[in-house]
Amino acid sequence: MKIEQIYTGCLAEAAYYLESNGEAIIIDPLRESAPYLERAEKNGAKIKYILETHFHADFVSGHIDLAEKSGATIVFGPTAKPAYQAHVATDGEILKFGNAQIVVLHTPGHTMESSTFLLRDDSGKDIAIFTGDTLFIGDVGRPDLVQKVKAEITPDYLAGLLFDSLQNKIMPLANEVIVYPGHGAGSACGKNMSKETTDTLGHQKEVNYALQPGLSKAQFIKEVTDGLVEPPQYFPHNVLMNILGGMPPIDEVIKLGTAPLAPAAFQLIQEVESALIIDTRKKDDFTKAFIPGSIFIGIDDSFAPWVGTLITNLKQPILIVVEEGREEEVVLRLSRVGYDNAKGYLKGGISAWNNAGLPIDSIADMDANEFASFYLTNQSVNLLDVRRESEFKSQHLLGAENFPLDFINANMSHIQPNETYYLHCAGGYRSVIAASILKARGFNNLVNILGGFKLLSETTIPKTSYTCPTTML
Repeated sequence: MKIEQIYTGCLAEAAYYLESNGEAIIIDPLRESAPYLERAEKNGAKIKYILETHFHADFVSGHIDLAEKSGATIVFGPTAKPAYQAHVATDGEILKFGNAQIVVLHTPGHTMESSTFLLRDDSGKDIAIFTGDTLFIGDVGRPDLVQKVKAEITPDYLAGLLFDSLQNKIMPLANEVIVYPGHGAGSACGKNMSKETTDTLGHQKEVNYALQPGLSKAQFIKEVTDGLVEPPQYFPHNVLMNILGGMPPIDEVIKLGTAPLAPAAFQLIQEVESALIIDTRKKDDFTKAFIPGSIFIGIDDSFAPWVGTLITNLKQPILIVVEEGREEEVVLRLSRVGYDNAKGYLKGGISAWNNAGLPIDSIADMDANEFASFYLTNQSVNLLDVRRESEFKSQHLLGAENFPLDFINANMSHIQPNETYYLHCAGGYRSVIAASILKARGFNNLVNILGGFKLLSETTIPKTSYTCPTTML
């Protein structure tokens, strides 16, 4: 029997390939079907089932496209109501593949249909659980993503269901059972996930706060609902896409999005279709020269989650500025979070744009040490710390204002276009995103601090922090 975790770091998402005696199962596939089809073909196996642990919020699943190409059956847990052909399993139902079997365990709490898939070998021994967003390594799924479906489905209600699911379905399993979760650290589907992406259930019973034997249901509900921040705005849109289906085939999305466009054609599409230009190059290259009005979201970091967080219209026409050879990667990562309307990329990049005599913009950069010397004698300057509130509260520069990138669209009215602002984040990525958005909205006096708080914290600028109460988290 083969178990392979296919982990995609930029989304902190884990899909799984299981195989036994010539039959395979895919669990929670991403949008692209090729990696799963190629694995099965290489091993001479046929994909029998595509298992979905729940309707995902943080990415668009590739289950429909994969089912059409492989002939496999899509399987959801109890209560799921997909708008396309799929098998909705009953609690405790057994799915056989090869010499192994999957037991469907209905584990509501993260969502109502959330299910855990228990793998048994040919002797009937429990081997592993594929928990989706029910149980993570060091954490559990957040219970606040579907509360708007019905008035009675509140975070507290879902947290109570999650407690029951863990106590009645997960905890009774043997300690040696391996836990394979749907996400790792960096995902917005939980609060305190470990960097590890697998563990034994026995060890999780020892170290995971949510599985402690003395934890009451009331205490559990308080712990998992405390400190939750507003989820990224694209989450409900992705849920609907995963429920309703109807997305264009990924091959068509990639073909359209990777169309090479000369500068004149690129500019025409921008003007006629009000297309948003996303510049995915390295941040240092972007600040030196970019197309006016374009937004920086670099491909070499958490690209797709930031696209989903910041671009509110999933149908927005998008044009791409990208390093040569990475066009398909960018389009694919856009499609993973539901942005299927990429119209092409700038052939020849910024050099071609510049050679065509078209306008170029830039953002000023300042070295951390240079800014420290300046700030110590000019502490009345506007310093925006674009890290998350939790990071800011942990430690920040004295006099800085927290201006989280996550909520820049909502908070932009709190600053003035005619003022000069100095921006920093933790390492320099998010501050360039923030600066590019502000520049596109008419804030022209911006300075990006190179290296972010990581370097600023090593200077002599005074720092402060909050004292937070200790919790089980």
